[in-house]
Amino acid sequence: MRKIKVGDDVIVLAGKDKGKYGKVIRYTTKNKVVVENINVVKRHTKGNPMQGTPGGIIDKEMPIHVSNVALLNPTTNKPDRVGFKFLEDDTKVRYFKSNGEVIAE
Repeated sequence: MRKIKVGDDVIVLAGKDKGKYGKVIRYTTKNKVVVENINVVKRHTKGNPMQGTPGGIIDKEMPIHVSNVALLNPTTNKPDRVGFKFLEDDTKVRYFKSNGEVIAE
C-alpha cells in the first residue's frame, strides 16, 4: 500500500515548483509521480502524419520524486505525514499523523 496514491491532492516540498498544489495523475516508476501542472517543461516533438499528431513545441508534465511531495491535509491546508493503521474490522487505512484523521479513499 502506497502513502501517496493516484488522485491525491499533494503539495510540492522541494524543487522549482516548491509550494504549489496539484493532483497526482499517475505513477511512472516505483518512486516517481506525475502531478498536474507541476514540473512542466517544453518538449520539441516531431509530427507524425500517420497518427495525425502535429509537431512543434508542447508543454509536458514530467515526473517528480515522491519524496519531494507531501499529502495535503484538507482540515489544516498544510502538508502532512501519512501513516497506516488497522481499524476494528481489520481494514488497513491511511491516516494523517498530525491529527489522526483517516484519509478518505
